[in-house]
Amino acid sequence: MQFYTVEYFKKRKQQMEEVFNTIKPDLQELADYFSPRSVQFIARNTRKPIVKNKKIIDSTPLIALRNFSSGMMTGATSPTNRWFKTSLSSNDLSNNHYLKTWCSKQEELTRKILYSSNFYQCLPETYKQLGVFGFSAMSLQRDFDNVVNFKVLPIGSYYYSKNPQNKVDAFCRVYMDSAKNIFEMYPNTCPDEIKEAAKESPLKLFELIHFVELNKFYKEKHFSSKFAKYASVVIASAQNQFLSQKGFNKFPYVVFESSFSSDVDYPQDSPGINALADVKQLMTMVKEYAKAVKKIVCPTYKGPASLKNKKLADIPGAYIEEDESGRGISPVYEVNPKVLELKQEKDELKQAIKEHFYNDLFAMILSTAQRGRTATEVNELKEEKMVLLSPLLEQIHCGLKEILNWILDEEIRVGIIEPLEEKYSTCKYQIEFTSSLAQAQKVSNISSMERFTTFVANIANAIDPILKAKLNGEKIIEDYANFANIDPTQIVSSDELKEIRKQTVLSQNQREELEKLSQGSQIIQNMGGVDSFGPDLLARFGIV
Repeated sequence: MQFYTVEYFKKRKQQMEEVFNTIKPDLQELADYFSPRSVQFIARNTRKPIVKNKKIIDSTPLIALRNFSSGMMTGATSPTNRWFKTSLSSNDLSNNHYLKTWCSKQEELTRKILYSSNFYQCLPETYKQLGVFGFSAMSLQRDFDNVVNFKVLPIGSYYYSKNPQNKVDAFCRVYMDSAKNIFEMYPNTCPDEIKEAAKESPLKLFELIHFVELNKFYKEKHFSSKFAKYASVVIASAQNQFLSQKGFNKFPYVVFESSFSSDVDYPQDSPGINALADVKQLMTMVKEYAKAVKKIVCPTYKGPASLKNKKLADIPGAYIEEDESGRGISPVYEVNPKVLELKQEKDELKQAIKEHFYNDLFAMILSTAQRGRTATEVNELKEEKMVLLSPLLEQIHCGLKEILNWILDEEIRVGIIEPLEEKYSTCKYQIEFTSSLAQAQKVSNISSMERFTTFVANIANAIDPILKAKLNGEKIIEDYANFANIDPTQIVSSDELKEIRKQTVLSQNQREELEKLSQGSQIIQNMGGVDSFGPDLLARFGIV
């Protein structure tokens, strides 16, 4: 990394900024209608007064965005639910006590780390940015007390690019920090100008650039962080000086995206992008509706010039005398707008905006319960809506996986969990999401299994009982438990089931033998007579 220069990173920043500027006007327009204070296109504007937004004259887009964020938070990453579970790709995991114990311990430790950090405080803002702009970035910082600390970055304060595999591998963040903080974090490399400001004006802001990309001088298993997989530098922009030069083996930023595209770096589809046309139309309709109401309630009047200075009384029943010609005062406009029709059109637009943000899905259980629909109807509606939400949910899961993998590496690095034994080192770490929304995606699988098994059972009872053998009951039970997120400890393993079958067959054979012996004794007794016994019984059989 000693071969990197400040000019190199500033040139890379300029290249990434040019790409970002192609979508900057669209992002600003989205911010104007959904989230005016969530963008920061110029770092120097950090402490400037907030400009009042004049484009939002109806709260529907704000409510729809709030419901979207709350719904995703509750449905996908609720801190009160076990929304993920971990496992290892091993064929004998179900019967390996060591692997099951390690996964359980690591999963519980990760939950505690997330809960003790500010992760759940950052997620609502992440979901808001994702819903409006289609992407959101979160920085992951090592923390001595909580292992990891998170920070949601304002839209416009960073740029990123992707590799051919469509993964983010370069990230440039531009931000402002006080002279006091800069001097405390980088005392040895801090420029003289910032040192002087830290003494005289500690709150004075300076622009910094944090750039992370694949390290050209990467050396595997090298001790120095300068040769890590990702190069990381912090530059004092105005002073053209490095404040920090180090590296990371794990990318320190996670970018959430609402859609996948292999041709462009930034997503081009999101609930906010799709709803923007409806929001603009709603704002225009609200203005025109207000004008029509105003003309009805406070119309402009016309009348003779002699009544020009007369004042209309507000007292009910009051009147103004006519002039000599007998003419009085009357409204200029005879307005008769269809208020109910206009209101209905507004309500339809509001509902469309909320549907773009999946508000109808998140509130479906409450609304369907009020209408008295059956559980079957609710499940069918849920399946239909989940088809629409699934692409976005899968994209969110990709970002969450990166965070969970990053935390696992930190757990091993700091030594709060022991690494896997060497013989299990080839096992691959796997994450499965088990939130209510993730489970809702599997409802269709469960319903299909139930319908299929019921169909086979009915056919077998009606035509041929042997047809029941077409069902692999053991496999069906295992798949059903997986789809329904049943605790594996509640399911008997295949080996235990085989042993139970052996014991059952053995017990049945023993019962059959006892029944045969009992039947033989009864036959002998019947042939010998009720009172026959001993020598008399043997004589009857001709034995003596």
